[in-house]
Amino acid sequence: MFIGIDVGGTFTDAVLLDRGMIRATAKVVTRQDLLSSLLEALDCILHGVSPDLIERVVFSTTVITNLIAEKKYDPVGLIIIPGPGLSHDHYRFATPTHIISGAIDYRGREIIPLDLKQVERAVEQLEAAGYNKVAVVGKFSSRNNKHEKEIEKYIKLLHPQWQVELGHMVAGQLNFPRRIVSTMLTCATRDKYEFFVRSVFQALEQRGLKAEIYILRADGGTMRLKNSIRSPIETIFSGPAASTLGVQALLPPGETAVVVDIGGTTSDLALLLSGQPLLATRGVCIYNQLTHVRALAVKSVPVGGDTTLGRQESRIILQSGRQGPPFCLGGPAPTPTDALRVLGLFHRGDYDRACQAMYQLGDGLNLSCTEIAVRVADLVVDTIVQEINEMFKSWEQEPSYRVWEVLQKKKVRPTTVVGVGGGASGLIAQIASRMNCQPVLPPYASVANAIGAAVARPTLRVSLRADTQQGIYTIQEEGFQGKIEESNFNEEKAIALARTWLQRRAENAGLSGSLGEVEIIRREVFNVVRNWVTCGKIFDIGVQTQRGILHYVGGGGR
Repeated sequence: MFIGIDVGGTFTDAVLLDRGMIRATAKVVTRQDLLSSLLEALDCILHGVSPDLIERVVFSTTVITNLIAEKKYDPVGLIIIPGPGLSHDHYRFATPTHIISGAIDYRGREIIPLDLKQVERAVEQLEAAGYNKVAVVGKFSSRNNKHEKEIEKYIKLLHPQWQVELGHMVAGQLNFPRRIVSTMLTCATRDKYEFFVRSVFQALEQRGLKAEIYILRADGGTMRLKNSIRSPIETIFSGPAASTLGVQALLPPGETAVVVDIGGTTSDLALLLSGQPLLATRGVCIYNQLTHVRALAVKSVPVGGDTTLGRQESRIILQSGRQGPPFCLGGPAPTPTDALRVLGLFHRGDYDRACQAMYQLGDGLNLSCTEIAVRVADLVVDTIVQEINEMFKSWEQEPSYRVWEVLQKKKVRPTTVVGVGGGASGLIAQIASRMNCQPVLPPYASVANAIGAAVARPTLRVSLRADTQQGIYTIQEEGFQGKIEESNFNEEKAIALARTWLQRRAENAGLSGSLGEVEIIRREVFNVVRNWVTCGKIFDIGVQTQRGILHYVGGGGR
């Protein structure tokens, strides 16, 4: 039996799967005391089931997504070592940024020593501004982390309680701006993510569950929960990935559809092409800045059932963030869920309080309660449809989408919109109508995220770096360094070596039977030049076991 649990900003959903059949589902309120929410969800689905029967537990979460969408992450100071090259005017980030002299070259050699006086001034300024979290990133620190570690040592000597994140620990790939954003967001979200992980382990321990515990990555793959603490940003679109896999598992094989997951805090958008989720080839883009996080082509829109509503003169507007639950469920302010309650499209909560929320929102507009609710629903639908149309501009640039269009033999967009999540039943028909599409509300739509987590195929990664001039290669995940034996070592042999190590890791983890097709997630080659002559090559290769779902989900349940 498998358990899937999705921890959202509003609800925590859980499912128990037994050979592809849904045995039990649960939807509980996500409280600030996360442990109590997890225990309640587990108790609902494990009633009468021995914990020993559970083989695997997979989590997805919008914790990081919601923090970033609502800009509720911790403030972070930034110290970077860009070295020679671009003008420093190119390094503009929405946080105090201190640029330090020093340089490591692309082979990992120190060519300019670190200026510790500048480091000292930077730390003094960050302290004066009240910062205690710092992201430190050098341009080629993935080749040699000496400068990053020197800065960390200096900061910790003065401020041992400060949180310091180093770029080489967060992202091993090159592309300096992406590594800066990835490291900065990791620093900004780590504390809250560690709270999430601690709560999960406590809940499973208290209920006697000893199964393997995974969390869904943004690309639809999985990683062990205990390992995810090193890079919480990898889970940034874990929730949207879960809803996409959930829809994939609930629909017939080969379907093409836009996926709209309407939650309490955000609405997540994704795309299935001929039954497969569309992958973003450039990585996650946050506030128009690319990161090194590999992800499905999804977007989280900060609009959900619990979004606070407000007024600008005679206009009803969606305000930024979530103040709490809907007014009809005891919350502090009007929300779209209150409007759906008035319109009979949501069936929980106090109807009279929902009407009160609408009257409060429409004070002075001389509109009935129902008319105000219709305006709210139209506003939410228009906002989501606009975001979907904007996303199509990105989706249509993806190579997989272009291949799909060629196979259709004409330029065409999907004609099906699938709604999942707590708010889908009240809005998906209107969203599909505005797009001239067919609406689909699959069975178990309200817990599709948890289903997606439960059926996600376990995945493993291997990151190989080989330097033929030095004659050595390293495997990052294993902490292994070995000798390159072949004299004619090339890119294809580097990929083959990475695949061999992936096979070993899969066998050790008991996953060799479900290894599937190996996916190449990164392949970079750099010439080593000395005295104007190429004397070797550096290969940076990343491979991953096959992503996807283990099986489709049938009927059943109780």
